[in-house]
Amino acid sequence: MLAGKRILLIIGGGVAAFKSLTLIRTLRERGASVVPVLTPAGQEFVTPLSAAALAAQKVYTELFDLTDEAEMGHIELSRDADLVVVAPATADLLAKMANGHANDLASTLLMATDKRVLVAPAMNVRMWEHPATQRNVATLKTDGVLFAGPVDGAMACGEFGPGRMLEPDEIAVAIEDALAEGPLKGRHVLVTSGPTHEPIDPVRFIANRSSGAQGTAIAAALSALGAQVTFVTGPADVPPPAGLKVVRVETAQEMLEAVQHALPADAAVFAAAVADWRVATASVKKIKKDGTGALPSLEFAENPDILATVSQMATGRPGLVVGFAAETDDVIENATAKRARKGCDWIVANDVSPETGIMGGSENAVHLVRADAVEDWPRMSKTEVARKLAARIAVALNDGAGA
Repeated sequence: MLAGKRILLIIGGGVAAFKSLTLIRTLRERGASVVPVLTPAGQEFVTPLSAAALAAQKVYTELFDLTDEAEMGHIELSRDADLVVVAPATADLLAKMANGHANDLASTLLMATDKRVLVAPAMNVRMWEHPATQRNVATLKTDGVLFAGPVDGAMACGEFGPGRMLEPDEIAVAIEDALAEGPLKGRHVLVTSGPTHEPIDPVRFIANRSSGAQGTAIAAALSALGAQVTFVTGPADVPPPAGLKVVRVETAQEMLEAVQHALPADAAVFAAAVADWRVATASVKKIKKDGTGALPSLEFAENPDILATVSQMATGRPGLVVGFAAETDDVIENATAKRARKGCDWIVANDVSPETGIMGGSENAVHLVRADAVEDWPRMSKTEVARKLAARIAVALNDGAGA
């Protein structure tokens, strides 16, 4: 049940908004308190008075409301809840969430919250199936947003197909699941992600093609299982998941320091694509051509090996250390040797040859290399890889068996 839980309910504009009134009643019957937020479009279908009467709470509608800002403020409102629920979540709201827009109260709350977000989409079947919507959905899932529905059904417009919002009882069950204590409740997991940028001069750097998508998905999946996640990320292409402790770094040395500062942890997942080398002495001024055609002389130095450093700690080592191996040939052999050399418990290995499209892409095909076995996982989305890995980590930690 939901006794004592606080739900911030954002009601978007759509015919399905009438179900949100029943959802308020359902959640209160299960013991939750509900604070409604109505978008301008939502007010075309549901009145603030009806939502307030059912919730027995003040309804919020305006971003620039002087009284509301003085009494509570949208930042506090976004965080004074156990879960933020968007129902109905229209195509417009999903697009705003996925692209970081914050031009009204609802979208600003969603940007400012440090709590998990669950959305119940509702829209025309063609809008749901549109490539733009599906791109937004994929982005939001990577960010850790939870989805309840939609399902197939008859639309108010007369069409039939996916896009129908779940019934209030079904959404309430999804909310209960989201607030349930997961298998990683009380566990601290450290995750690194993204590339590092090693400066050559003030405008140039050494890096790689890592987007940070896989590490971000792993952090979101671990958080979804109840873990307290510290997310150390280099300059990635994808934004970090909401609701996590995020530490942003640029270089390998900064990442090592951030990792050491974040310890102790129950588990550590090193998904970052750390540059192996740095320029020993980066120029403080932009290196310019001298007209002779001669290449500048750069002296390189090895970067710290973060995975090996943590794996081989004499004291304070996480109970489970997971590394990644991005290979272009002899994937399993190289990953097996890397696991033994570094001293970590598991290696997640993949083939990042250009023809695979994995580096920087939305899918991955990995091998989980352990001391006693190698598991070959089929090609799947990076979100699904993250969920599968997070589930395996939960089992390993709860069984007390790292390797």
